[in-house]
Amino acid sequence: MSHWLEISKESEFTAPVKVVEYEGNSIAVFKLTDGYYAIENRCSHEDAFLSEGEILDDRIIECPLHGAQFDIRSGKNLSFPAVVPVKSYPVKVEKGTIYLDVED
Repeated sequence: MSHWLEISKESEFTAPVKVVEYEGNSIAVFKLTDGYYAIENRCSHEDAFLSEGEILDDRIIECPLHGAQFDIRSGKNLSFPAVVPVKSYPVKVEKGTIYLDVED
């Protein structure tokens, strides 16, 4: 069952990434040119925060530890050393407010 968590107002989302902590999970919410996307904030290869990585081509996040790359829109692993994707989360915007589906 879906549970939509209010993240922030669009007007307050000024950085390219915002980290949300929910029930022990760290989630990175990205503001890209075509919308907002959210993925698990920990690299699937080793314990590093993807939110601290570099955004490439407005769609890829590069892990700051070993350079593994992930598609921000889907969480799919795109390069070694990561061989497992990270979880992605649905995001929606309603009346200028950003929500994240954190599922119950």
